[in-house]
Amino acid sequence: MRFPGVVYAFYERKLRRSLSPDRIPEHIGVMVDGNRRWAKLAGAPTADGHQAGADKILEFLGWCQELGVRRVTLYMLSTDNLNRNPDELDPLLDIIGNTLDRLGEKGDLRVNAVGALDILPANLAEKLNALGASTSGADGLHVNVAIGYGGRREIVDAVKELLHDAAAHGKSIEEITGELCDTQISEYLYTRGQPDPELVIRTSGEQRLSGFLMWQSAYSEFYFCEALWPDFRRVDFLRALRDYANRQRRFGS
Repeated sequence: MRFPGVVYAFYERKLRRSLSPDRIPEHIGVMVDGNRRWAKLAGAPTADGHQAGADKILEFLGWCQELGVRRVTLYMLSTDNLNRNPDELDPLLDIIGNTLDRLGEKGDLRVNAVGALDILPANLAEKLNALGASTSGADGLHVNVAIGYGGRREIVDAVKELLHDAAAHGKSIEEITGELCDTQISEYLYTRGQPDPELVIRTSGEQRLSGFLMWQSAYSEFYFCEALWPDFRRVDFLRALRDYANRQRRFGS
């Protein structure tokens, strides 16, 4: 019975050795999808699927640290998710809060909130703000947690903030529109000051963005994996990195 495990470990090591450090993406976006389906297939409560997904997040971040990834953006809760039945949403919010505590306890992660905090429950928004402040000096893996996040909402918020700032400096509409460019909008996104993701991974077999990093992923490479997020293995991650390394990035050409 041990033979398959030995073969699997050998294959994983072979994959790892095939990856050149200079082809590891600096910033990876991950859509952690499939927790509910995982629970349904297991005949377990939905909350068990969300908890299994949360545990996988901690494991995944460890892989990223081992491989030299510098930045990860995790799509944990969309604006649409906030409309779910309270019987599912409330336990999910508790699991997310507990996961944030666990991220803070790591000590070497810099955690940054990416989303519209004003639409979140006050206690969760406060926890995100506190975690961002307490980990701001960490020099390890930078983790963006996309909670209460929607790509369209982000772009609208960015444009609103840009217009407010311009108006505060006494600029007219004509001046604003005359100067407006994509670089300016990037400076007002939730991820302002950060490089765009080179690679975006989505689990569960779905092949769509669902509003995730719509602006930032314009030139990202995409990798879609059949595994549900709680079942996502280190070897699946290594395959995604190998696929990325073998691509020729054309940046729209």
